[in-house]
Amino acid sequence: MEQSAAEEACALRCNRCGQPAKMQCPTCLKMKLPKKEAAFCTQECFKSAWKEHKEVHQWGYAVKRGSARVPTMPKFAWTGTLRPDIVGPMRKVPDHISRPDYADTGYPEEEANSPYQKSPPMPTPSQVEKIKEACRIGRECLDLAHRTIGVGVTTDEVDRVVHEYMVECGAYPSPLNYYNFPKSLCTSVNEVVCHGIPDKRELQEGDILNVDITACKDGYNGDLNETFVIGKVDDDSKRVIKTAHDCLMKAIEAVKPGVRFRDLGQIISNHAHANNCSVVKTYCGHGIGELFHCAPSIPHYAHNKAVGMMKKGQVFTIEPMINLGTWHDCTWPDGWTAVTKDGKRSAQFEHQLLVTETRCDVLTKRLPTSPLLWWEE
Repeated sequence: MEQSAAEEACALRCNRCGQPAKMQCPTCLKMKLPKKEAAFCTQECFKSAWKEHKEVHQWGYAVKRGSARVPTMPKFAWTGTLRPDIVGPMRKVPDHISRPDYADTGYPEEEANSPYQKSPPMPTPSQVEKIKEACRIGRECLDLAHRTIGVGVTTDEVDRVVHEYMVECGAYPSPLNYYNFPKSLCTSVNEVVCHGIPDKRELQEGDILNVDITACKDGYNGDLNETFVIGKVDDDSKRVIKTAHDCLMKAIEAVKPGVRFRDLGQIISNHAHANNCSVVKTYCGHGIGELFHCAPSIPHYAHNKAVGMMKKGQVFTIEPMINLGTWHDCTWPDGWTAVTKDGKRSAQFEHQLLVTETRCDVLTKRLPTSPLLWWEE
């Protein structure tokens, strides 16, 4: 254990006992891992914590859908200027928190085999209340993420802050180990369309960042996302962010019983194209409740073939991904991170909705205390 970093460690707390830290793990320093993870007060605490602490050294570049790490960056025809950074191990969830089947296996068997993949579920009033609670926690977590971001903050740090708050609320972070996804939320920077994996890269002045959060509380899910600016961003970035937001809100205005799911794509596309943007076709909105993803599927582009009409009591998301350039995307070697094929920027907003007798309730709506978006400041 080295003491050369004592001055840097003194403002931190020991990972084992919580006392002021006086030293840092040398392996963590060599790997340039977050200093908080490396801090200890004495050699004795460091040795006692070694069995658990050494898991921190499992950082690397994510591959195989997030289930493995490699020490060097994979080769790839990167489409923009962004590059992946090293990804840490999965964060732990206390045993007393209710968790989905995939939390241990990496495969959502209940979801995959559910009849609700073909026919949308109709939650009971008591189930709706549980969904609302999950959405409330999700909103609080997203607002916390917004307050956390800034120049020099890593997306892994955003993941840590949200993860810790979510488990304090007694909720499981739904993305964690879903088809082996290695983190508790998605962070999509600049040209990333969706499903970006939180890593050690520090946010930079001029970046844009989408944070996508889903909380699973007592077996029910609440899903939402927003795109934020990091410092001062260019006008095109502001345009794509505001366009994505307004596409979502215009689609929400149309939600009511009897509306065809396919009709939302035309509304979204009309507004996106009017602002010289395109609509991603690869990913869509979805039903949600006891399952993370189920019917209905809600494409965001015009002339789609989605089946079904909205009915009172249905719960689903709308989450358009809007690009400055082409709508086409491709996937990084980690198997998750979707990026624009031309490397231009992308933005997204998402709300979870409950269809009512006449319109819909936005279950993940912004609160009076929610941090302002760029055009509200």
